[in-house]
Amino acid sequence: MTVEEETPAIQNLHLSEPDASHSEEDAEDLAAENEAQENDAVTRGFPEGVVVLPDESPEQFDADDDLTSAYADDVEYIDLIHLKVKSFEALGLGRFQQLKGLCLRSNLLDSIAGVKVLNEELLEDLDVYDNRINHISKHINALTKLTSLDFSFNKIKNIKNIDKLVNLESLYFVQNRISEITGLATLKRLRMLELGGNRIEVISDTLLQLPALEELWLGKNRIKKLENLGALKNLRILSIQSNRLTKIEGLEELENLEELYLSHNGISKIENLEKNTKLKTIDITSNRISDLDGLSHLTKLTDLWCSYNQIADFGRLESLAKLPELETVYFEGNPIQLQNPPAYRRKVRLNLGPGIKKIDATYVTGNL
Repeated sequence: MTVEEETPAIQNLHLSEPDASHSEEDAEDLAAENEAQENDAVTRGFPEGVVVLPDESPEQFDADDDLTSAYADDVEYIDLIHLKVKSFEALGLGRFQQLKGLCLRSNLLDSIAGVKVLNEELLEDLDVYDNRINHISKHINALTKLTSLDFSFNKIKNIKNIDKLVNLESLYFVQNRISEITGLATLKRLRMLELGGNRIEVISDTLLQLPALEELWLGKNRIKKLENLGALKNLRILSIQSNRLTKIEGLEELENLEELYLSHNGISKIENLEKNTKLKTIDITSNRISDLDGLSHLTKLTDLWCSYNQIADFGRLESLAKLPELETVYFEGNPIQLQNPPAYRRKVRLNLGPGIKKIDATYVTGNL
């Protein structure tokens, strides 16, 4: 993942109210889903050469099978986006026995039982992002060659019936209604797991069974503690923004961690990162940080996002001046910026030195 100026979209989803009940949050689901879809926490393209049907006037089709009538029997990729598809069965997918990828994003599917007609020996990518699915059919377990599966923006409450998908490398459940991390223990090849925008309160020990995991996205949940991460020796990216954390802990064994996203929590101290010396990006935006102790040993750090905290003294920045790779910092919304905006960037550079290239998304050049 290449880090851009802005933080990932999931970061922009605000922290849930800590005392809200499930029933109260149910009433807000639609608004939350709309916001999250606009931010589009997961953006993923299909392979080059995919056949795409236009999204101009879906009403013109009399039946769903008309949507696939133009495809040759030996087509490998079918992409039907935003076409009001209501069922797998009506698409007549059984004749496409060479299919490797099927994308049915933004339709009206409420069931995936129809996947049973697909060639389980060839299908590698199934994308049903943004539908009305509330249950994972047992028939999906037959698609054992799947490497990527996307259930984002549906109404799923339980992760189940995917335990036989042992070749999965990427799994997406963004913005569903999941409260527990379960049903994943057999997915030993999983490298990317996206569970942002759910109702998860505890990081389950199920994750201890996923040694190949490289990216874990848990933003906008209800998690209070960083735990059960020790077995993830290959983890490079951990995103847990917009939760209920108050402490950085439980990361000691993640020695390959390169990107850590902790924005919109209740953390008051940067600590317990002594072993995470490969960190390149840290996002601690919108917490309760008042000093920057605990970072001086991170010699590979290039980006520090620390906006909207409680840093009131430019002297707190001095420990960062020794970081040889640091180029980008964000401190807007802190007292050091709010008290004297005109002088703010100049003082940041004076304390951090000429190595700083960007302050709050603004490139800085010239003499100090």
